[in-house]
Amino acid sequence: MSPDDTPPVDDGSDPRESVRTRVLVIGGGIMGSGIAAQAALAGFPVTVVDVSEELARKGAAQAARALEHAERKGALPEGAREAAVARIDAGIGLRRADGAQIVVEAATERLDLKRQIFREVESIAPPTALLASNTSSLPITSIAEALADPGRLVGIHFFNPVLQMDLVEIIPGFTTRPDITERAHDFARRLGKTVVASRDSPGFVTTRALAVLVNEAAWMLYEGVATKEDIDAAYRLGFHHPMGPFQLVDLVGIDTAVAILDVLWDGFRDSKYRVCPLLRQMVSARQLGRKSGRGFYDYPGARP
Repeated sequence: MSPDDTPPVDDGSDPRESVRTRVLVIGGGIMGSGIAAQAALAGFPVTVVDVSEELARKGAAQAARALEHAERKGALPEGAREAAVARIDAGIGLRRADGAQIVVEAATERLDLKRQIFREVESIAPPTALLASNTSSLPITSIAEALADPGRLVGIHFFNPVLQMDLVEIIPGFTTRPDITERAHDFARRLGKTVVASRDSPGFVTTRALAVLVNEAAWMLYEGVATKEDIDAAYRLGFHHPMGPFQLVDLVGIDTAVAILDVLWDGFRDSKYRVCPLLRQMVSARQLGRKSGRGFYDYPGARP
C-alpha cells in the first residue's frame, strides 16, 4: 500500500477518447473527489454530483485541493493541475447522468442507497454507459439486483488517496458481462492504475484483509496488550507497512471500517469479523478519524 506520486502513465491510447468520454462521479466525499481528480488528470471531463449543490461544490473543490497537493509534491507536469481542474464541474442529483459515458458511484456503504442510486441512474444514463460502484465491501451482484439490466454493473474499487495509490480492484458480479468488465479494465488503465481482479465475495481481496488487520489491532488495544503507538510501530517496523493500523483506520474512517466489518460478518458469520467494541464506541462518540478531526489520533487542522 505504498503511495506512488507519479502521474498517470501514457498507455498508448488515443487521448481524444478521454475528451469525448464524460465521467459522472456520484458522491463528493473523500473517495468521490479523489476519483474525480484522477479522471480529470487523465483527460476526462468530469462532473461531481451530490444531493445538494453545496456538497457537490465541496467535492469539486476537494478534487482541486488534491491536485494542488500533488503539484506541490512535484508529482504533476507543468500545467497539468490547471488543465485537470478546468475539466471538473459540479451538479445536483443525477440529472447529469444523461450525458455520461462512465458513471462511478462513490456513495455511503449502504446497500439500499446504492441500489436506489443505480435504479435511478439506469433510467437516465445512455444504455451504453458503463455503470461502476466504488464499494469496498458490498457484493456487486446484490447491488445489481435493482437494475433491469444487471449485466452492465461492475465494481471498480479505488484506494485512498486516489491520486497516490496505484491499485484498483475490479470486481465483476455474477451477471456482469465480459465486455463491461473489459471496459472497466480499460478505464482503470487510462487512469494509470494497476488492476487486480477479484471474485464477487464480501470484502473482495483488499478490504477483507484490511478489516481483519484493523479489527485485531483494535482488540489488542482494547485488551491492554499494548499502546496504540507501540502497535502502530510494530506494524510499520515489523512488517514494513507504510503506516500502522490506527493511522490507517483514521485515514479510511472508523465508521467505514465498522460498516465493512458488519458486511463481512453478515456474509461469513466468522468470529474474526466481530467488531471490537472500542470501534463501535468511537463511532458513537463521532471520533471517526481524520474526517472528524479526531480518531485514534487528533487532527486539529482537519475539516469536519
